[in-house]
Amino acid sequence: MFGTGSVAMAVSALNQSGRGTEIFQASGDWLLICWGWGLAVTLGVYVAGGVTGAHLNPAVTFANALRRDFPWRKVLPYSAAQLVGAFAGAAVVYLNYHGAIDSYNSVHHIVDRGSADGATTFSIFGTTPAPYFHNWFGPFLDEVIGTALLICVLFALTDERNQPPKANLAPFVVGLVIVAIGISFGANSGYAINPARDLGPRLLAGVAGWGSNAVPGDYGDISFYMWIPIVGPLVGAALGAVVYDKLIRDVLLARGKEEDPGVEGGAETVEDSQATRFAKETRSTTA
Repeated sequence: MFGTGSVAMAVSALNQSGRGTEIFQASGDWLLICWGWGLAVTLGVYVAGGVTGAHLNPAVTFANALRRDFPWRKVLPYSAAQLVGAFAGAAVVYLNYHGAIDSYNSVHHIVDRGSADGATTFSIFGTTPAPYFHNWFGPFLDEVIGTALLICVLFALTDERNQPPKANLAPFVVGLVIVAIGISFGANSGYAINPARDLGPRLLAGVAGWGSNAVPGDYGDISFYMWIPIVGPLVGAALGAVVYDKLIRDVLLARGKEEDPGVEGGAETVEDSQATRFAKETRSTTA
């Protein structure tokens, strides 16, 4: 909600409320969006971290199943919950900002949300490729790179043998990672780097009348775009996880680095953390 809300502010609410003149005036509005998404992830991790291990992103869940022994049987249920949450958050944003959206469309004489001009307000909810791309590869590569960076840094932040932040600071640092990716790699594809973040709001936009701008996502020379922010992040997640483990974690293990006892491992659910504590207590009792 915070993330899509920041886009709604930049696209429609700021200029239609008299607090700005034009949308997306380069760095100012883009920074608003980047910080909105970064803080959204930070707050989401603080809220849900104790219950789900802060799995807010199917790409993160997939990477943890691939390289961190997260149970594969939980991947689909977690991903479904993330998708439902993203859809619900987008619905709240639409309910709150539909007046500003309608005002923007009226002022700019946009009568059909599903038209090419309607893609502007659709961008509140879903990602779109930059117009200088004429095929799928550029945006796809951008999603792969952005998500690989995300997973690589997340694995570092939760690696007890590296130099991770203490538990209460980690969510803030994760939010900074989102901001950094948006500032550095956000323009080519809108930096979904999370299949649920794009697909959930995209489906909401489809229901709300954005037509082919939402599903399947037809933009200029690129048709059926909606698969890119799904597949790209999953490929990037696998790449980032393998790169971190092969280039960093394996080196730390070879050096015999011990786990930092003051840092909790990441991506644990309540039942997982309970099992971990039980195992530690059992070892200390039998030692």
